[in-house]
Amino acid sequence: MSAELATTRLLDDDVEQPDDRRVWQEARLGDVVRFVSGGTPSKRREAFWNGTIPWVSAKDMRQFRLRDTIDHITPEGLANGTRKVPAGTILLLTRGMRLLTELPVCVAERPMAFNQDVKALLPNARIDPRFLPYLILGNRRRLQNLVDLAGHGTGRINTDELTALDVRLPPACEQRAIAHILGGLDDKIELNRRMNETLETTARALFKSWFVDFDPVRAKMQGRDTVLPQEVADLFPDRFVDSEMGEIPQGWPVSKIGKEVNAVGGSTPSTKEPAYWRGGQHYWATPKDLSQLTSPVLLDTNRKITDEGVRRISSGTLPVGTVLLSSRAPIGYLAIAEVPTAVNQGFIAMKCEQRLPNLYVLFWCHENLGHIRDIAGGSTFPEISKRVFRSVPVLVPSKEVLAMYRRLAAPLYRRIVTHMREALTLAALREALLPKLVSGEIRVRDAERSAESIA
Repeated sequence: MSAELATTRLLDDDVEQPDDRRVWQEARLGDVVRFVSGGTPSKRREAFWNGTIPWVSAKDMRQFRLRDTIDHITPEGLANGTRKVPAGTILLLTRGMRLLTELPVCVAERPMAFNQDVKALLPNARIDPRFLPYLILGNRRRLQNLVDLAGHGTGRINTDELTALDVRLPPACEQRAIAHILGGLDDKIELNRRMNETLETTARALFKSWFVDFDPVRAKMQGRDTVLPQEVADLFPDRFVDSEMGEIPQGWPVSKIGKEVNAVGGSTPSTKEPAYWRGGQHYWATPKDLSQLTSPVLLDTNRKITDEGVRRISSGTLPVGTVLLSSRAPIGYLAIAEVPTAVNQGFIAMKCEQRLPNLYVLFWCHENLGHIRDIAGGSTFPEISKRVFRSVPVLVPSKEVLAMYRRLAAPLYRRIVTHMREALTLAALREALLPKLVSGEIRVRDAERSAESIA
């Protein structure tokens, strides 16, 4: 990691510098950045939507480095109700329910448009653009203290108060140095995320080829090369049979997911009872914990629960390897628990103790999310009950094919877990260093030593 962090000293205390280059200055945030508001093109105009221009709203602001968005607009949409900013622009959420618990800040990695709940921060010559996001995050608590209620439980940061926020600006050379150190940590976190994306895509593609498209079976049936080693190809049948799921490989039975996994739910012990929460040591997951993941691996939770709290949950603590599926608000977050964890009522948790390994179950859930959502009930919001979920048909490949899939996919998954653990360590270091660097509590040289110590 030392290569990414670099050891080039951008600030050397031993070199004499003029006083005006070493003194930290007081400023208002509005003195160094310009705030630009976005907007929403009319949703009634089809010509404005489903284009190629990313359009940022609160739901997209989950990662620090923002590469893409859920919604996209057309050039016509851009010209009718919003605006676009260049790559590298800092985006800050200033209105939304998430402001009541966090402060979403993103760096746009490509030109993007954005809605009216988001502000773009455009720096002037007094502040290095690479330092700006860390200045904002370094003042996170003060900014969160500015949040008030705008009605219907929505948080809001008033633009006048945002503009008037007092900040301390280090000299330009130190701004660059701070951005260099923290940016190096973020670079490594992003590299791990991208490697995990590739690994997950590979494991998922293999699952789809073998267990959805049945490529090896089709190739053998048609007398084509399976493009697999012979010992692997020999594990697959060479014909299909009819079933309730349509054509399936011969010898692979159809079962119900409830017969192949132990599907359980969770609950929330009273949050008014300190004995359930204070000093808790057990992980306790909610769908929000999964919503923040960049890979389907759960290593930590926002809240911990006590022994007494766990005893209030009928499913107790679930073992490592349990597949977690959020069953409401929304349906579809997925992860494998890599720590023993209890869960709240927003999950179907699958203990894979029968024929199907957890990686098969994970990707089976992903491939069947459309069907799972279609059969969900709920009057206020969609919810899939355990009873309905347990009845979903599932194909059970031969134990030899399942063993081979696990043999090939498990190393990919273990690398994902390793990268996630490293990213957590890097993120913790970043969070520890950031406020101290931005406030001047520690010097750049000391921060470099801390960063290099975990290389």
